Amino acid sequence: MSAILQLAFGVVAGAALAVVPLWADGYQLSLGISLLNYAVLATAWALFSGPTRYVSLATSAFFGIGAYTVAVLGEVLPWPLVLLIAGAIGVVVALLVGLSTLRFSGVYFVIFTFGLSELIRQVVIWYEVNFTRVLGRYVFVPITQEQIYWQLLALVAIVLIAGWFIQRSRLGFALRIIGDDETVAAHTGVNMTAAKLTLFAVSALFITVTGAVLAPRWTYIEPSIAFNQIMAFQVLIMALLGGAERLYGPLLGVIPLTLLFEYLIGNFPNSYSILLGLSFMLIVYGVPNGIVGLIESAWRRWNSEDKSSGVVRRLAALVRRPAA
Repeated sequence: MSAILQLAFGVVAGAALAVVPLWADGYQLSLGISLLNYAVLATAWALFSGPTRYVSLATSAFFGIGAYTVAVLGEVLPWPLVLLIAGAIGVVVALLVGLSTLRFSGVYFVIFTFGLSELIRQVVIWYEVNFTRVLGRYVFVPITQEQIYWQLLALVAIVLIAGWFIQRSRLGFALRIIGDDETVAAHTGVNMTAAKLTLFAVSALFITVTGAVLAPRWTYIEPSIAFNQIMAFQVLIMALLGGAERLYGPLLGVIPLTLLFEYLIGNFPNSYSILLGLSFMLIVYGVPNGIVGLIESAWRRWNSEDKSSGVVRRLAALVRRPAA
């Protein structure tokens, strides 16, 4: 019954969001695209980093791969084939990187994934300067903003459905054991390399395709735009604010932070980076367990108080009851 209710709610919400481009103006549609973009990225990031607790900063690397794939192939191949190739490249890179990095943990994995994004960015710059003789590329793909919105909405639905199935699968169970204690996971027979590598590739697939879908939104792409490290930190803090260990948690962080970013960049463009850093610090300090953690904690307290009051009422009734 719970699954049926979740499915019904998702269908209703998806149908309501699908009609937004039919009445929204330019700014509202742009804001909707930003919300859906971060919803896919944060949820895909949490698919892997939530259960394993491996903090990945490679989001901008895979996003940039998808964007540059469209810049190179968007004019010569059909759009579905371009998305397929972008996703395949992202998965291959994730598998190659994962085989050499997922044996690391903690700060070593964080540093490696951060360096990966910078490495790919520098390789792209080197190739463009030495072979194409230009630093950026124009993107001419006949796709409207409404079509970008609908494709991102479809990606949100797909990543949520995929996450729902993964959480209830043996793979999801194995990853939760790995996140709790890798030593216990190894002793219980979990193939840690295969489990981590599989979900890292799935996460990279969604992030890469999102970069490809969003690329036509820009007329011109260069490495500093496609491989923007600030985006990796934005996605990270959104997932952490909402609660990376729950499937719907990142969505609770995407909405308020996307609106906050829009307000800051619109009203304080010169101080945006400073205010963004302060916001990150306040969120990590003030909401360490995310919005989901606050909700679950409040729910447990309410249940505890309700049970306690029920016990008190029953004791009071026994006291007032006249002796036989």
